[in-house]
Amino acid sequence: MASQCIESYRNGAEIVRGDELCKKKSIQLLQELCLPKGLFPMEDMEEFGYNREAGFVWLIQKKKKDHVFKQIKRAVSYAPEVTAFVERYKLKKMTGVKTKELLLWLSVVEVYLDKPTSEKLTFKTGTGLSDSFPASAFELNE
Repeated sequence: MASQCIESYRNGAEIVRGDELCKKKSIQLLQELCLPKGLFPMEDMEEFGYNREAGFVWLIQKKKKDHVFKQIKRAVSYAPEVTAFVERYKLKKMTGVKTKELLLWLSVVEVYLDKPTSEKLTFKTGTGLSDSFPASAFELNE
């Protein structure tokens, strides 16, 4: 089920299974990275893995999840498998996350805070377009 990319990072990774534990671990990771805790509003999660040494994280859920961040009226789609390389204040080389721009779904490849004190979270798409939103729009209780 997991892709080749994930398989290559399993060795030495912390892996948890089950929806409740996966959600807890994904929130802890976002806190550790100083990013908003509501960035991964996924459901029926089956696996969360984090290879600290490589800075690689993956989240696997049963099926695709569409979510609207109400505060900014933005639709985001999360594939059954989401992966990213992580560092403080940043998710990069992301796969499995798309945002709707007008009538097109664009892949989100990077999410970051410009500087630690920034109130704006920037999303960069595979086309090179980027947009910034208040980080508060992505907290758990929107």
